[in-house]
Amino acid sequence: MHMKKLLSGNEAMALGAYHAGLSVAAAYPGTPSTEILENLARMDGIYVEWSTNEKVAMEVGLGASYGGVRTLVSMKHVGLNVASDAFFAASVTGIRGGLVVICCDDPGMHSSQNEQDNRHYARFAKVPILEPSDSQEAYSLMSLAFDISEEFDTPVIFRSTTRISHCKTVADVEDNPDIKRRKAHFVRDPYKFVMVPSNARPRHPLMEERISKLASYVETFPFNEIILEDRNLGIVSSGAAYQYAREVFPGASFLKLVTTYPLPRELVCHFAGEVRKLVVIEELDPFIEEQLRAWGLEVLGKALVPIVGELSPELLQEQAVKLELISRPAIAESSPKVPPPLPVRPPLLCPGCPHAGTSYALRRLGFYHTPPVDDESEKRAGQLARQGIIVTSDIGCYTLAVYPPLLALDTCACMGASIGQAHGLEKAGVRTKTVSVIGDSTFLHSGITSLVDMVYNKGQGTVIILDNETTAMTGHQGHPGTGFSARGDDAPKVVLEDLARGCGVRDVNVVSAFDLEEIESTLKRCLETDQTSVMIVRGNCPLRVRSKGRPMMVDKEACDQCYNCLRVGCAAINRNDDSITIDNNACVGDKCSVCLQVCHRQAIKVNAQ
Repeated sequence: MHMKKLLSGNEAMALGAYHAGLSVAAAYPGTPSTEILENLARMDGIYVEWSTNEKVAMEVGLGASYGGVRTLVSMKHVGLNVASDAFFAASVTGIRGGLVVICCDDPGMHSSQNEQDNRHYARFAKVPILEPSDSQEAYSLMSLAFDISEEFDTPVIFRSTTRISHCKTVADVEDNPDIKRRKAHFVRDPYKFVMVPSNARPRHPLMEERISKLASYVETFPFNEIILEDRNLGIVSSGAAYQYAREVFPGASFLKLVTTYPLPRELVCHFAGEVRKLVVIEELDPFIEEQLRAWGLEVLGKALVPIVGELSPELLQEQAVKLELISRPAIAESSPKVPPPLPVRPPLLCPGCPHAGTSYALRRLGFYHTPPVDDESEKRAGQLARQGIIVTSDIGCYTLAVYPPLLALDTCACMGASIGQAHGLEKAGVRTKTVSVIGDSTFLHSGITSLVDMVYNKGQGTVIILDNETTAMTGHQGHPGTGFSARGDDAPKVVLEDLARGCGVRDVNVVSAFDLEEIESTLKRCLETDQTSVMIVRGNCPLRVRSKGRPMMVDKEACDQCYNCLRVGCAAINRNDDSITIDNNACVGDKCSVCLQVCHRQAIKVNAQ
């Protein structure tokens, strides 16, 4: 029995893996991949976990695969950088049960620090890659991905992008299928699984042989499709770019590719021989284009499609008209009128965010003076000289403190980097004191080793762990410090202050995220020490707190319009003409009260009514 469902790509991938006999799934949350494991966590009969980081998820997945069961590991594109050591090891050793690695790229950097093209990982690791172009393929390809993994003794990359992961399309799926899951059984095979050099050397020729066999296999892969219509123009494409190309060139001939590494050479060359002009439409790098050129094919690629940013039908159409590939816009005639854009909303911390007070304190300690809040002064603020501290940040909600009005941060690179960067600045001879800011989830992800390094090498920096007891930016998933698992069950809880002391930190402090005086005084004292110090700033994320405190109000007679409260960066505080108001629909009330603490006239008060 089959039924039609409206599914996002992430929902379809999760359901496809489940129906394919999945037994174990491990992931670390990150947009646009998060919902894959969240959906799997609602399904019975399988083990799912939020791993500490992507490398751990890959190691868990590889171990489960060695145990003979079908395993899924999912992450966003930059997560594969973290997991790459274990991922390359999986390519060398091969697998037992099918191992599929879902990697969700983010063209356009909607929620990422870069837009790297992870198709290169397939070529680098010598493993196959599959790319769905809609939710139907995201569902149907999953079973084939596990089959390929087991037939060719290899992990398989299953690449999605933001649009495929998040857009919903109709998929024809099985209704209550008879799912057959394998029983776990480990067979000892040191020559395959123990990669000492004498065992690893014979594995490399097997990897090359594997790719050669896969190159033959993909020539007849059922989801690679040739559509011959107008043979004056032939388009090679895959994924979301294929859908855009179909909109812009409705009458053209198409080669839709699902196997983008290895590419089916005979199929591509056959298609090229059927059309007069060959065009490759792909997002980000010229991955397919370069391979076609290496085969001696004349092809138009990045001259049509930009190498940076997310592709769209409108952008593709504009470029196609410029290059005279189409004479008139196909989209404008059939598409509805585009509504006017929404008003620009700068990225801000949520009202009541426990990170706001610390960010405010860091700015106060960082600048010589605090300029009044207006456009020109905020532009100048970013150029003012710092006194006392350099603030290195990490990736999380708190990274929004780089924007006005907080302007509190100096660096941000990748998960777990803030502590190491601060230590590097100190050891390079920079005399300014460093403060590294990191979230609780990110600290457990990849900050612990950096803290150990700082202690071991006698660093004098201050580390602030912003502990809101959740992975807030990606949707409040659990982590080892939250006390609950991927399914919401109770779990052992890591105590961050005990962990910091176990790393060798002697100066460990726990302060309230909503007590500005305690934050500032503790930070000043930590900055005066000659050893590594840790501040754990603890406060609940407001999106996880169901009830609000007593509402706040502004006494207009007491307010002198200094606008210092606006520098907290709270979206619930508004300036209307020359007056300040607090939106109590957004404000969490006196459960936060940071604005009350910064008002020197005591004009902000708890509303007694």
